[in-house]
Amino acid sequence: MRQTHATRARVAEAAPEPLIIPGIAEDGSLYPLEKMEAHRTGALHLAVSVFIMSGDALLLQQRAPGKYHCGGLWANTCCSHPAWGETPVASAHRRLTEELGLSVALRACNVLDYAADVTNGLREHERVHIFRGDADVHTLRIVPDPDEVSDVRWMTRPEMQHALRTAPHMFAPWFRIYLERWDELGV
Repeated sequence: MRQTHATRARVAEAAPEPLIIPGIAEDGSLYPLEKMEAHRTGALHLAVSVFIMSGDALLLQQRAPGKYHCGGLWANTCCSHPAWGETPVASAHRRLTEELGLSVALRACNVLDYAADVTNGLREHERVHIFRGDADVHTLRIVPDPDEVSDVRWMTRPEMQHALRTAPHMFAPWFRIYLERWDELGV
């Protein structure tokens, strides 16, 4: 059967281009790596994590159930991967806007490595750039994209630590690591 231009266009819309992210070679150099391949193989790659704070409370997001891994689990405000050629700070701002409709000034805090098995047989192995933004819980207008985020809430560190002790299965694996390594985050 011969495909028409319209048929090819519909197929292209249904199958978006794979996201190419920065993989990290053993010598520290970056190379283009398809995001899902990074997660299937556990290859070290760049990532960003954003922590929006209001005083001592952190804005948490519950990942939408349809996410490719860890759907329905709670995590820090926003996590993502820079696209190939995109800086970590640009990625952090882009995804904060895309996921939560937020535009907040961010400051770089730290960079750390971690590895964790996530759901659906995938593995995160990230060199994550940590960013902090400060906002007022009473005036911040949060507009979550329902394809990305199903709920948000503010929690203090003691509240998060209590929740982690009583219901660790409610949190994304990387967020459990962040709570255990809180002092290294620099937030």
